[in-house]
Amino acid sequence: MNRAVTLPSLAPVLRLAPGLALAVGVAVAARGLATVEAWLFGQAWVSDLVLALLIGSLIHLAYGLPERLKPGATFGAKTLLEIAIVLLGATMNLAVMGQQEFALAGLVAGFVVAAVAIGYVIGRALGLEPRLAALVACGNAICGNSAILAAAPVIRAKAHEIAAALAFTALIGLGTVLVLPLIRALIGMQDISYGILAGLTVYAVPQVLAAASAGGAVSVQVGAMVKLMRVLMLGPVIIALGLASGRGAPAGDRPRLVPAFIIGFVALAALRAFGLIPEVLITPMGEASEVLSLVAMAALGLVVNLRTVGHAGGRVLAAGVLSLTALALMSGLVLFVLDHLGTIG
Repeated sequence: MNRAVTLPSLAPVLRLAPGLALAVGVAVAARGLATVEAWLFGQAWVSDLVLALLIGSLIHLAYGLPERLKPGATFGAKTLLEIAIVLLGATMNLAVMGQQEFALAGLVAGFVVAAVAIGYVIGRALGLEPRLAALVACGNAICGNSAILAAAPVIRAKAHEIAAALAFTALIGLGTVLVLPLIRALIGMQDISYGILAGLTVYAVPQVLAAASAGGAVSVQVGAMVKLMRVLMLGPVIIALGLASGRGAPAGDRPRLVPAFIIGFVALAALRAFGLIPEVLITPMGEASEVLSLVAMAALGLVVNLRTVGHAGGRVLAAGVLSLTALALMSGLVLFVLDHLGTIG
């Protein structure tokens, strides 16, 4: 008896293909717009990640999301994002810091922990839901978009919560880049101090470089180093969130204490630190993480409804501004301590 040969294994792929294809198209459009933006203004002030989110969200707002697109878009917003985070671990170079910088690293670590806690308290005081308050706090305290994207699956944040945190954190981050050079000019900050301030307060690494450039090469180098120290706190903070999320959930509904993708992130970071990842693979892995993050952001935009984001808009913006104000005050305290220790001149 001859029976028709079927390929059931292709069925899941075919279900995902339409939504993923649309997400890829949105990602390509966002990258193209960011390239044009950089060509026109010398720098892409609105990153391709944010553009992908906005384009995807506008598509959903205008046309909705047909059922046949939902599986692929949901897969992109969750699974591709988790893979991107794992690959991001390979770009964490723990071996770059010399002995002298570890004292500063300890100070920055305490700064990040305090900033997350204060930001969360501010968000809750303003009436934000716990998940959204945690996302805003992590975005402000660590590294903006990357921290929000890493924290979201750990605390099981909803799509509209992620979108709200990303949109308003990006808006505030852009404002910070524009304001910091004015502050430097008004109070006459020294290059090293200004670099530390930029590294402690600005969200994304490219934005740190842009803001710190007002102080010259020394400010840029110091700002990048301090920013790296903040980024290196991403792993410990996400693990702590995973532990807290597991304890707070009902016994039958708890996620893993440490999600698999965070274990992968930490494992790759450790392998990189011990030199067990060939250098030739580091750049491709980083680029793959960037591409997958971009597609994931596009997919996230496609599944989110901007109308629900708008309901929390004012409170999220207020939480971000107040958290950033707290960051600035704590940065001043860090500079005061470093000055008295003779670390900066």
